Amino acid sequence: MQNQSFNQSLLSFLHNSPTPFHAVETMKSTLLDHGFTELKELDHWVIEEGGRYFVTRNASSIIAFTTPTLNFHSSGWRMVGGHTDSPCLKLKPNAQVTRSGYHQLGVEVYGGVLLHTWLDRDLSVAGRVTLKLSSGERVSRLIDFKDPIAVVPNLAIHLNRGVNDGFSVNPQEEILPILGLAKSELELKSVILNQVKLQYPNLDTADLLDFELSMYDTQAPALVGLNKEFICSARLDNLLSCFVGLEALTAAKGSEQPALLICTDHEEVGSLSTSGANGPFLEDVLQRLSPNPEHFVQSINRSMLISADNAHGLHPNYADKHDKLHAPMINSGAVIKVNSNQRYATNSETAGIYRDLANQEGYEVQTFVVRSDMGCGSTVGPIIAGGIGVPTLDIGLPTFGMHSIRELAGSEDAFGLTKVLKRFISTPVLMSSEA
Repeated sequence: MQNQSFNQSLLSFLHNSPTPFHAVETMKSTLLDHGFTELKELDHWVIEEGGRYFVTRNASSIIAFTTPTLNFHSSGWRMVGGHTDSPCLKLKPNAQVTRSGYHQLGVEVYGGVLLHTWLDRDLSVAGRVTLKLSSGERVSRLIDFKDPIAVVPNLAIHLNRGVNDGFSVNPQEEILPILGLAKSELELKSVILNQVKLQYPNLDTADLLDFELSMYDTQAPALVGLNKEFICSARLDNLLSCFVGLEALTAAKGSEQPALLICTDHEEVGSLSTSGANGPFLEDVLQRLSPNPEHFVQSINRSMLISADNAHGLHPNYADKHDKLHAPMINSGAVIKVNSNQRYATNSETAGIYRDLANQEGYEVQTFVVRSDMGCGSTVGPIIAGGIGVPTLDIGLPTFGMHSIRELAGSEDAFGLTKVLKRFISTPVLMSSEA
């Protein structure tokens, strides 16, 4: 029953978070409901013992933390990290395209998209717009068309006889979504402003200055399988981990251990941005909490980060893509991710800590190592570990179709990882050397 309620909340979170901006907005709402206070980077911070706080940057990254004690140099932090972005199609600045009697959208590929999965899907548009009001003030707002307004139709097999022998999609010419027939003039700017007026009827908007808008699949997340064994949804990589971290942190009330959740943008394109894990956001926050340089170093060395990002589950149709001894199964527990070349930041101590905590909760643990003849992906884990020096574990939930428009994970795994992260967040001493 607990698991069912958890999964319904997860599905709702995924549905309400079509872009990183919306994901952060949804997380903010949850944090406020759990008694967290929003901090602004421009303000002076007054942090109190027993406090619960969060701060955002660029409206697409968020850090939330609890302060049962202010002696961070002696307690350290229990950190959980994830990322808010997912591979997708983003509208170009001059996105209005008319070709062969159809209105289309010019889009740019963001991250490592499985392009063919975007064909024949009911697509909508969401993101952030920057506006000028009649008063002269400039503001930004989030919009979401919600309804399916575009589609990228496949080419019929009759016109592409060799399609099943090998298929690629040209990202410049063949992935442009169709909005409709060009029977009349269309001004995209007016279409966007009309959506603003629908969502913000009391906003006296004079002009659209710019936008950051993304396409997304309108099909709702769902539990699938004969026994509802799977979660099928867009953006499981990595909103699944963001939700798990959020659930663990908000449940940490009463814990005497300071805990922190960081969910950053731009991981899919390298994390090098003001709001990415390879930017200064996390260090800026931690230094404000530990302004004494020696205390800062002590706090980091008494901390641990669990970087949660999806893992490649063993696909029965492509079993040879895995090392046979490191082939995670869906619904068989979270996966410790190991790479000797530091594409993952796991070491024996951080892995041992997680294994022990999982055993205490009665949950299985799996391990993933990429085949030695294949390249390995990465996460925010090595970036944060290398940036501030925090001991780090890379972990993830087994997933099929990673970077597809619709991914598949287990309906039991996320609940289990949340339970283990709750224990991690509340554990004051992780290694005996800290005592």
